[in-house]
Amino acid sequence: MDGPEFQRLADIEVDQAQPEPHGFTLTGEGPDHARYRLDVHFELPLDARTRSVLGELLSHSELSISRSAPASPLAALRGRRDRAHRR
Repeated sequence: MDGPEFQRLADIEVDQAQPEPHGFTLTGEGPDHARYRLDVHFELPLDARTRSVLGELLSHSELSISRSAPASPLAALRGRRDRAHRR
């Protein structure tokens, strides 16, 4: 079974990882010179040392953001029909 095709939207070089109560807000610039922001949330609490190490690692990272093409309306209907028949 083939997975969905993904289309790359942007490659972003992170220049700041701002700590938040439950994660980080990463900001950076893409090749189109637009500013991008990504909010990362963790369900687990982060102690000060972990938060510091993660912040340092994330501030020196690059992000590639991609998305899959939306399914055609016909494919979505077939998927709902197939799920209904499995119940």
